Amino acid sequence: MSYIGLVLSNRIGIVFLTALAPAIWGTTYVVTTEFLPPGRPLLAAVVRALPAGLALVVVTRRLPKGDWWWRALVLGALNIGAFFALLFVAAYRLPGGVAATIGAVQPLLAAGLSTGLLGERLSVRTVVAGAVGVAGVSMLVLRADARLDGIGVAAAVGGAVVMATGVVLSKRWASSAPPLAATGWQLVAGGLLLVPIALLVEGAPPTSLTAANLAGYGYLAVIGSAFAYVLWFRGIRALPATDVTFLGLLSPVVATVVGWLALGQSLTVAQGLGGLVVLAALVVAQTQPKKRLASGQLAHKS
Repeated sequence: MSYIGLVLSNRIGIVFLTALAPAIWGTTYVVTTEFLPPGRPLLAAVVRALPAGLALVVVTRRLPKGDWWWRALVLGALNIGAFFALLFVAAYRLPGGVAATIGAVQPLLAAGLSTGLLGERLSVRTVVAGAVGVAGVSMLVLRADARLDGIGVAAAVGGAVVMATGVVLSKRWASSAPPLAATGWQLVAGGLLLVPIALLVEGAPPTSLTAANLAGYGYLAVIGSAFAYVLWFRGIRALPATDVTFLGLLSPVVATVVGWLALGQSLTVAQGLGGLVVLAALVVAQTQPKKRLASGQLAHKS
């Protein structure tokens, strides 16, 4: 097998594993609505982040060193704490379709930030794929009667900005620590930042939880965070930051399919076409010209 063929094969595997993270996050809605107690989104965010982060730190027995004390705090605030809080504000004040469509601009934001912070070239291919991705998500989830709320829109935009910034900075500040440890630091930092917000907004956690509640929280913590975020941050190390954010477009696709299969929600022809458009944008964004791969080979050898 040629070197380029080997790179392509390895890249496909990394892309596939990284894509599992947003695909898993696409199941969050059905888990939240069907298993968790109502009206406790910030509690869900804390439980999703903090126990998983503490478990990873205990398992790896690695603490941040030097600059990574404050870097882990910044990245945890962006990727976990601020993003979760803004995500839930947007979810409560906007229809899901509006929030998802605004969130779909993340790849374009990440591409712009990567140009300034990582020195990556902003290509026409990326811009077109990003615009097509936004159009596909809007076809998939946006409704004609969707209402707008100023605070909700600001939260959705803010969520897209902090997530894109977090991904790009995670790439710029690539840690030499194992992915499990680096993921644990960020989950702990983000979870600790969310605790006072959750207590202030929602009060103390409920004293009685059902078996379904515990199962839902367990799924979010173990699968939705510990497993998914390790794959996500590992992908950020191996792939261009913009390529990783494009994979986030899978979340609304999976959420729509799961809603159709598990909750009996309707699925129209327009939604099906929107899903295909999103997948097409993902393929275009992840496909690298051979010339780019060859130059990467020379850079690796030099």
